[in-house]
Formats: sequence, structure tokens, C-alpha cells
Amino acid sequence: MNVADLTAIDFHVHVEQDNHGHLALDGELMDASAAYFRAGQNRTPTVADIAAHYRERRMAAVIFTVDAATALGHPALSSAEIADAAAAHPDVLIPFGSVDPHAADAVARARGLVADHGVRGFKFHPSLQAFAPNDTAFYPLYEALQELGVPALFHTGQTGIGAGLPGGRGIKLRYSDPMLIDDVAADFPGLTIVLAHPSVPWQDEAISIATHKANVYIDLSGWSPKYFPAQLVKAASRQLRHKVLFGSDFPLITPDRWLSDFARLDIGEDARALILKENAAGVLGLRD
Repeated sequence: MNVADLTAIDFHVHVEQDNHGHLALDGELMDASAAYFRAGQNRTPTVADIAAHYRERRMAAVIFTVDAATALGHPALSSAEIADAAAAHPDVLIPFGSVDPHAADAVARARGLVADHGVRGFKFHPSLQAFAPNDTAFYPLYEALQELGVPALFHTGQTGIGAGLPGGRGIKLRYSDPMLIDDVAADFPGLTIVLAHPSVPWQDEAISIATHKANVYIDLSGWSPKYFPAQLVKAASRQLRHKVLFGSDFPLITPDRWLSDFARLDIGEDARALILKENAAGVLGLRD
């Protein structure tokens, strides 16, 4: 990957359908999230489609699915297959894996994804996967990721998955309180952690954690920048300018829409360049 030629690195891109036609979520959850985000028709691009989309824009993308098989009772897409497909597009795609934290072989799966399939990090969605990140039962998994030297990307705050459904389809938002992840960051100082999304309703907490913990970053995916909380915009331009990463949440939010709205934010040019590419390059170990 030639980082110098890239205009940006999108740290948050979902693969929602595999090459066999299987969906990452069941139909009801797919429809609810599409309604929440007012998503367009091209909801399930293939890995090759994603590569072409980002190559056309001279961007790179971190791609992943979420393995929530235990919590949802819905089979997950294969992170191994996603990573293997991404290997055909190393100029623009960076594969992350996902393992079900409740699975007895979660640690072995994580190690295998890194060793055998070139996975560069892991995505967790505590609300969707129904687990408290600071439960020490999951600490062996973090120990493995810390040892492997790969980052952990955690969904935080509100989620569009289950939004508008009775009981939110049983998905509990409290699992995505970033303060739970603060415990993990403190207990695993060698593990790079990225808090995904503006962490509404816990935005101040996320800013405090990223300010306090050298190993914690924030990605800006899942919201159009025009809706970012004011304190997040201020922090991204000032004390957190080296700790904030561009992320879109493609295909639910396109990088074109995100960047168009981001251009209108009151953020200094030095911080803007860091957010769009340089910070992510550092987290991913892509700098020369």
C-alpha cells in the first residue's frame, strides 16, 4: 500500500453480504438499520466492489464484519473469507477480523485470523454481541490481541441496529458505554483501542478516555459530520487532533457524503490532514 498516494484512510467500512449471498444480519435488523440511516439501494457491495469504490477515490479502507452469532442466533459472515478476498486488493483494503466473544475458541480464532489470513485488527460491537467489554471473562481475548500487536475497534454509543423496533430487538445500549472500555484500556496498556463513532450519549466520557489513555483513539464514523457534538469537533481540532480518525460507516454512509460535510466543519487544516490519513496510518503501522 502506497500511503503517500492516498487521499484518506477510512477506518470503518462494513461488509454486509458474502459471496454466497449470506447477510451479516437478519432481514428485520437489516431493514431497521437501513431506515435509521436512510441508506440507499447499494447496501451489500462485495469486497471487490468496495475495493473499486475506494480505489476510484484514491482511498484505503479498513473492512470487517461483526460476529454476533451467540447473541443474535444468526450465523456470522466469515472473517477469514473477507480477509482472503481483501488480499487481492492490498493497495486499498485493510482487513479486520471479528470473533464472537462468547465462543469458547474465540482466542484461537483470533490467533488464526492473524496468522493464517493476515487480519490487521479486530472489530467488536458490545451491544450487538451482548457482552460487557470489562468483564474479565473476556480478558484472555484482549491479552491475545495485545500480544499479537493488533488494534481493537469497539462500537460505542447509540446504534442504528435494532433502532425503532420493539425493545430495540433486545439490543442493550449500556454495553456500548465507553467507560466500560476505559477499564480495558487501563488493564491492557499495550493494546491499541479505537472507540468507534461519536459516543452519544457518552461523548464527554469518550473524549476524556482518549485524552487520558495514550492507547485510545476515536473514529468519527456512523454520523454525518454536520451532526457531530460540538465538544467532539472542538477536541478533534485541538487536544485530540492526533487521536481522531476518519471513518464513514460505508455502505450506510458513503465517504463522499461524509467528506463533503466534514469540509464544512471548523477544524484547522493541520488537524484535518491528521484525521483523514496520518493518524490512521500510525494506528495501522503503515508509516515508513
